[in-house]
Amino acid sequence: MKCLYCGCVDSRVVDSRSTDDGTMIRRRRECIKCGKRFTTYETVETTPILVVKTNGMRQAFDISKIKSGIIKACEKRPVPMHKIDELVEDIQKQIYNSMEQEVTSKQIGEMVMQRLVLLDEVAYVRFASVYRQFKDISTFLKELEKLTASLPKN
Repeated sequence: MKCLYCGCVDSRVVDSRSTDDGTMIRRRRECIKCGKRFTTYETVETTPILVVKTNGMRQAFDISKIKSGIIKACEKRPVPMHKIDELVEDIQKQIYNSMEQEVTSKQIGEMVMQRLVLLDEVAYVRFASVYRQFKDISTFLKELEKLTASLPKN
């Protein structure tokens, strides 16, 4: 790491700590040449991921949009926030682990639906009604029939 004061490229790490949120490592360094200290931060490099919308437009992947959609679907339902966070984190991991630079909004919607049906059936139907753009009551009923057919019999 290049020293801010003298430009020397040799330094030694005096102290390393992770930040409070655990996303970065803070390193305290000392220049070998001038002896002055400075701080650097190390983060994981992520490849930018683009979401391809149904109309062909592309936009940057934003996990907060997924989370807000799930929160709306779970509104007034007995779904704890930590379960929503786990679901969102799981989707984010799957997208980043795919190593693809582009993901379609359809793929993201299906990922959400697969997990949401296991979390809360009502939230699933709410999300599906927006995601699949139910036009009338018959498409809504078809989705409910698919849901009840896939649920285990008591």
